Amino acid sequence: MTAPIAFDNSYARLPARFHARLAPTPVERPRLIQLNRALARDLGLDADWLASPDGVAALAGNRLPEGAEPLAAAYAGHQFGNFVPQLGDGRAILLGEVIGRDGRRDIQLKGSGPTPFSRHADGRAALGPVLREYLVSEAMAALGIPTTRALAAVSTGEHVARETFLPGAVLTRVASSHIRVGTFQFFSARGDVEGLRTLADHVLARHDPEAAQAENPYSALLAGVVARQAELVARWLLVGFVHGVMNTDNMSVAGETIDYGPCAFLDVYDPRTAFSSIDQHGRYAYGNQPRIALWNLARLAEALLPLLAADEGEAVAEAERVLEGFGPRFEAAYHGGLGRKIGLADLREDDAALAGDLLKRMAENQADFTLTFRNLCAAAARPEADGTVRDLFVDPTAYDDWAARWRQRLGQEQRDGAETARAMRAVNPAFIPRNHQVEAMIAAAVERDDFAPFERMLAVLAHPYDDQPDAAAYAEPPADRGVGYRTFCGT
Repeated sequence: MTAPIAFDNSYARLPARFHARLAPTPVERPRLIQLNRALARDLGLDADWLASPDGVAALAGNRLPEGAEPLAAAYAGHQFGNFVPQLGDGRAILLGEVIGRDGRRDIQLKGSGPTPFSRHADGRAALGPVLREYLVSEAMAALGIPTTRALAAVSTGEHVARETFLPGAVLTRVASSHIRVGTFQFFSARGDVEGLRTLADHVLARHDPEAAQAENPYSALLAGVVARQAELVARWLLVGFVHGVMNTDNMSVAGETIDYGPCAFLDVYDPRTAFSSIDQHGRYAYGNQPRIALWNLARLAEALLPLLAADEGEAVAEAERVLEGFGPRFEAAYHGGLGRKIGLADLREDDAALAGDLLKRMAENQADFTLTFRNLCAAAARPEADGTVRDLFVDPTAYDDWAARWRQRLGQEQRDGAETARAMRAVNPAFIPRNHQVEAMIAAAVERDDFAPFERMLAVLAHPYDDQPDAAAYAEPPADRGVGYRTFCGT
């Protein structure tokens, strides 16, 4: 049966040094765990065919759909600040690109076997990290945050060797593209200006066609990436998301959240929170994420210098000018978002200080990030609901003082309490992927082959801003407030 996928593979048409062409490595006994039928429809794919034995074989890498041109992309990157000149897709293969309802999208298999970039690794993925990425990336999409998406998860019937033997799986990931800051660094490190220009022209055509018409299109390209990343990281902070491994090879030029490895969400609010077991010095802690994003963008600017201007001094000056736009763009997105989280529609000069004081008090009193803001929604409409917020603070009086100033400020808004509460509920989720519940979900699947918790969490997290009384347990924080929680990369 011919696979009904209309591929149009622009990246495969780039020169050979951009990628390595190879097919996925077949697996023993592929079994469909989950298919994202809504996403399949958006991509113009036949969901029934994808769920069929032929479709599952394609999602596992056991057969190639007609028109696929599988490849592993080359890239470099700074990993925890240390530059590695060649990384690349070590366990992922791009099947091809499709043009769906929202434009061109990559379809990639993650965990599809070794590639020339695997560096002696097995190229496989364990079931737990696949389920984590599926769940968290779909939760991020439902939260309205730009992200790669999960089309399918397939178990392989094989085991992968990590600290112990674990069941294997393959994730089908969808992205606007998989081009990274590290992709530009790959060519820059080799002094390959022609390759840089070819890559930049490809990114302009794919992500910034209007920028391609600018007086300096490569400066406009950099400015576009800066703007997208500034707004993306602001959105991360506003929902308490910690990426965990913000290496330059994990930063998409499309402005999407990519590579969900040791990611997690805040329980107690603390800007110093770093979950990743390998981030021993907190480089990628929650509060450091804006600074690291700018650091990564500076590495992109360095790579682009030969294209920005013929004179090196002029190129550096142009790069610095563009990078200066990060701070104002981030601050506007972040403080605007914080204002909306506390119910302010018409932002004023002192509102950032008001929101910042709340965060300071939350940190000092170990208040849960998500519940504090969600419970504020009811308090905005009914002062008698203050108790649900006060109870989250070690010292409840720390909330009382702030709440008095907050209500005074709300009184200057042009809407009533009920309207304010509705607006706040639209930006303050009731449900996030709670770390302890994600771990329980993974344990059920890995240890008991029980995917019911995974499916239930997916259903709840698909509507994070809605009150779901029958799912109240999914809003509960861990009994230990998440103290000492650690995440791992899974490779």
